[in-house]
Amino acid sequence: MNHQGLDHFAICVPSTEDALKIWRDQLGFPVVCSEVVNGGVVRLTHLDLGNTHLQLVEPLTPDHPLQGWLAAHGPGLHHFCLKVADVGVSRVELRVAGLAGDAAPHQGTQGKRALFLAKAATQNVQVEVTGK
Repeated sequence: MNHQGLDHFAICVPSTEDALKIWRDQLGFPVVCSEVVNGGVVRLTHLDLGNTHLQLVEPLTPDHPLQGWLAAHGPGLHHFCLKVADVGVSRVELRVAGLAGDAAPHQGTQGKRALFLAKAATQNVQVEVTGK
């Protein structure tokens, strides 16, 4: 996989507004964008850390899988994401390398596509790739 560096770190939060009180208001990281994606089930908010972004991930529906993750772990680090030129090409390369799971690419922020690697292949570390 030909990655182009780190795109973001993501933390899962039960409330974007509460998280912004820490990351934006107290620590001073400016909001780059915030949008609801994937059919209205999740809010993704990016803050500029200078050399990368912090993504706040808030599940918006009671049955969203991240609700279970929050119940088990509480708010916290969920994954890190690498930039790639093309998610489709990277998916093929990752499958050949035995790193891609069966999930199809999903909608990321600002029109990007994204794909999670298989956690079993990354020593249980949640890794995402994003690009066009």
